[in-house]
Amino acid sequence: MYQPYPGSGQQQPPEPQQRPPVPNSVQTAVKLMYAGAGLSLIELIVGLATVSAVRRAIVKAYPHYTSSQIHRLEVADVAIGVIVGLIAIGLWIWMARACGSGRNWARITGTVFFGLNTLFLVIGLARPHASVGLIFNLLVWLAGLGAVIMLWRRESGLFFNPRTQ
Repeated sequence: MYQPYPGSGQQQPPEPQQRPPVPNSVQTAVKLMYAGAGLSLIELIVGLATVSAVRRAIVKAYPHYTSSQIHRLEVADVAIGVIVGLIAIGLWIWMARACGSGRNWARITGTVFFGLNTLFLVIGLARPHASVGLIFNLLVWLAGLGAVIMLWRRESGLFFNPRTQ
């Protein structure tokens, strides 16, 4: 058989590029994301513990509602809070792991999640809420802000370079 080049006849696959070490900015972002998950868990627990405060806020916002209507709003608020809280915790952990692994899509997706969190925070200010819940909402938002800032710093860019994945 004709071989145009001398050798074994088998081509060696190109060596994969090595990902640079995780920069401090990404490590900080991942820690902030885990903090966001922890704060979200605390927020969920506090939300469940302060259901009576939510009821008072609903009564104050809607004084003409019947007891049955207030109860339905209260139950809906608690159910939605639990579902959203569990989803948020899962998303925080998922994004922390993916960003820590250098997945560029996770950096982008995490930024979109932060934008949505900002929108939900603003919307949440307009509806009845317990003050303690608002404090945790702001703390979670601040963790997200810090993580996004760290993910988009210059030194994070090489780590998330899509060509190295």
